[in-house]
Amino acid sequence: MQLRAPRHQVSPKSVLLWTMQAAVFWLVLFVPQLIVFLLVDEPPTWELALLVATLVIGLVHTAVEPSWRYRVHRWETTPDAVYTLSGWLSQEWRVAPVSRIQTVDTKRGPFQQLLGLSTVTVTTASAAGPVEIEGLDQEVARRLVEELTSTTQATPGDAT
Repeated sequence: MQLRAPRHQVSPKSVLLWTMQAAVFWLVLFVPQLIVFLLVDEPPTWELALLVATLVIGLVHTAVEPSWRYRVHRWETTPDAVYTLSGWLSQEWRVAPVSRIQTVDTKRGPFQQLLGLSTVTVTTASAAGPVEIEGLDQEVARRLVEELTSTTQATPGDAT
């Protein structure tokens, strides 16, 4: 097995997916702070500072993280292994040998369904947990699951 960076990039629609996810996260933090700030007759200065800090950090995170993640995220499958590279500040490179694959699943959250994207989860006999390839076009994910399933079935061993 040759160790190298994965070749395939995830779907460009992943940038919008990750932007939507980040925006929802920051809105959940910002909106309650804004409501409390508006309901208090004379809010202390620190509340305004916290509100502004949450807004600025949220906007920067929402603007930077999705495109950064897109540049990093890569995946590839070979007859021998599944390779992934993911993250943005902290990056993770995973190699899952096909002989260790136990299950291959697809999941689609509400935003993924809206954008026609899927996440393929490859569960292995590893303490590190499953390998996830997030942000694949639905058709690419479907073909990948079929390919991994047939490759895994043709690989001798008990995946332990």
